[in-house]
Amino acid sequence: MRGVRWRRIASQIGRSVAVWAVSTLTMLLLALVLPDFRLQSADGDSATRIALTAACGAGAFGILSAVVWPLLVRLLLLVPALVLGLLVFFLNGSLLLVALRLNPSARGAAAPETAVIVAAVMSAVASATGGALAVRDDEAYRRRLHRLATRRHRRRTDPPCPVTPGLVFLQLDGVGHEVLREAVGRGLMPTVGRWLAGGEGVSLGGGGMQSTADSGRAAVDGGRSAPDGSRSGADGMQSTADSGRTTVDGMQSTVDGTLSAADRMRSALDDTRQPTDGDGPRSAGDCIQPTALITPPPDPTAPLPTADGPRPTHRLTPWYTDWSSQTGASQLGILHGSTFDVPAFRWYEKDRGEVMVCNRPTSAAELQRRAIAHTGDGGLLTEDGASRGNLFSGGAGEQALVLSIAARRRGRENRSRAGYFAYFSDPANAVRTALSFIAEVVREIGESTRARLRKQRPRVSRGGLYPLVRAFATVVERDVVVAAVMGDMLAGRTAVYADLVAYDEVAHHSGPHSRDAEKVLRRLDRCLALLERVADHAPRPYRIVVLSDHGQSPGETFRSRYGLTLADLVRAGCGLHVPRRAERTHSGAEARAAVRAALHRPVEEGGERHRPARHSEPVVLASGNLGLISFPDVRHRMTKEEIDARHPALLTTLANHPGIGFLLVASAEHGGVVLGPYGTEIPLARLDRDPGPLARFGLGAVEAVRRTHAFPHTADIMVNSAYDPADGEVLAFEEQIGSHGGLGGAQSRPFLLSPVDLSVPVPDGERLTGAEQVHQVLRRWLGELSGPEVPLTAVPDEDTQDERAA
Repeated sequence: MRGVRWRRIASQIGRSVAVWAVSTLTMLLLALVLPDFRLQSADGDSATRIALTAACGAGAFGILSAVVWPLLVRLLLLVPALVLGLLVFFLNGSLLLVALRLNPSARGAAAPETAVIVAAVMSAVASATGGALAVRDDEAYRRRLHRLATRRHRRRTDPPCPVTPGLVFLQLDGVGHEVLREAVGRGLMPTVGRWLAGGEGVSLGGGGMQSTADSGRAAVDGGRSAPDGSRSGADGMQSTADSGRTTVDGMQSTVDGTLSAADRMRSALDDTRQPTDGDGPRSAGDCIQPTALITPPPDPTAPLPTADGPRPTHRLTPWYTDWSSQTGASQLGILHGSTFDVPAFRWYEKDRGEVMVCNRPTSAAELQRRAIAHTGDGGLLTEDGASRGNLFSGGAGEQALVLSIAARRRGRENRSRAGYFAYFSDPANAVRTALSFIAEVVREIGESTRARLRKQRPRVSRGGLYPLVRAFATVVERDVVVAAVMGDMLAGRTAVYADLVAYDEVAHHSGPHSRDAEKVLRRLDRCLALLERVADHAPRPYRIVVLSDHGQSPGETFRSRYGLTLADLVRAGCGLHVPRRAERTHSGAEARAAVRAALHRPVEEGGERHRPARHSEPVVLASGNLGLISFPDVRHRMTKEEIDARHPALLTTLANHPGIGFLLVASAEHGGVVLGPYGTEIPLARLDRDPGPLARFGLGAVEAVRRTHAFPHTADIMVNSAYDPADGEVLAFEEQIGSHGGLGGAQSRPFLLSPVDLSVPVPDGERLTGAEQVHQVLRRWLGELSGPEVPLTAVPDEDTQDERAA
């Protein structure tokens, strides 16, 4: 036993010395290549003295990074996270300059701009070396994770970690049920394919809001990969394989999953994927980037070898959203059990004179307050839960990057961006993410330029700040959220809910079936593989549940097809002036809200307070392919009769337009009516017998429309775009070629991927409908795993609630 301990110590010391040696050689090489970086005096020195200077400089740089870097990041926590990422290079370069000044030989010198380059290269090379040495030592990897988990558990003031399983809910924002099936069948998501093992675990539910186009889809749930727990020979030849790898994605080369030389000296070089002693992991690179050496994908039809044949570990179940198929409604229902009075992504409330927007911090906080008041339920995560990267908290005590708390006064117990510190406190994480961020910006500019040169259709503008928004969603937000989830698992939390918005953001602008979107799915699958492996080293067992909040339906925009926006059409129907040039409709997505919160600038959208114009112009808002029209000078919801008396041509103009599927308006005679082309007018009470224009939108559309009609803040006129069941396309009223928010196509069919040892979500032949029912299913699973029953009592006021920042 003592011999084993000494061998471990010797191995760790050997890795540290090896990384130090590589760092020294790297510094020597850079001194030869870079003219403004030298390791000798002006008169020249012997080779031995130069080598000694390099060794001292590398060692001093590592020690400074280990000691000073976390303090710098903590001091800069109030700096916007996006800016902090850009400061990484400057801070690393400054540490190198200090290290050279502390060098006993006093012979090292570098220009400031050169110091930035040297520091970045040294961190990357040292991290890759450490990862390559540690990746072959599975025992070192397991030992390090176990030690960190034990240390974190000892520091917690809570009772000892229970032995019952915990639940990790990972939301893949915008990934529809059909998209997931196709990705598995094509080998894009081998981890999910392995979980579904041969297709036996797939539950198709009881039909639903499906078009005839879906009937021809093949069952592709049987995609497989080799067991994730075994590392292949190809992995061993990669540059640090799963952790400290150099990314080659497209034509960019970025350093991913790496740790600095300082971290190697600080943590004895166990593995580059290790979490910090704080709240986040040391690196999430394993789930983030493709490998440097690309191996052929496994045969998607090859079953997982077991004694009794292929056995699934998970089942795939579709579920069906309400009319408002968007994150605000779905996540509020999943986490807080209520989607009541959330008619769209954005809507106008006449009693408050305010536009509510789900991804606005003030609106998110108000929606969460209303849901708690409506259900008397603190949320799904009330007991020992963690909420990461979500719009709402779910009642969790541990919160990071949660939008609903971003607008509140910041204090020690309320820091919505605390997860950034946990991640960027590691210099290697910061350097890797900054490099990946830049590479993603370049990649997006290249892809959009190619689409424009090829005159690809449909296409929307992807200029301006969009490349930065996309890079934030696909790199920064993903890295930080996955890091936080890893920390939660190692801390043994009972329930964790996290949202990854990368696919949703890319699919909006590139299309849900585009090559860009497929690349994002590959990276998300690697995130799942990493979390699966981390679960093996957590202090308690974990069940991983993957789900989405909605899908996305493809199609060109309303504006590109007809040359005018919905607002223009409404103005024409009201007899108002229509601008000669149609203005773009604002496009809102979850990633943009995350960027604003990260920048410490939760900018409110224009029109938060509507001031009625002289002619009482209508307020026209877009939510994907769902439009909402309100007349602000009328305090109540207007009826069809009132609208016809005021604007006789409006409803006819809208209903007969080829880009409009149907309208919903209140009626003094019938309570509510659905309007379609050619004078179609069907009362809500008769829709079961004659669905009229709702027939093409599939089963469940009638109930979804009726439920929305009953909301207090439903708009005067609800407009759903046209939908073609043959190709599943809709017409977005926003500038998006992959949209969601209304009825029609894949946007209404998200998925729920759950372990088979949990009860089935719904019995065979029944439909899982609405986020509120999904909430009940997740609550039931917490109970099945002997987790604490979530109390059905209202939680204290938000300002007094004890929310510890993660």
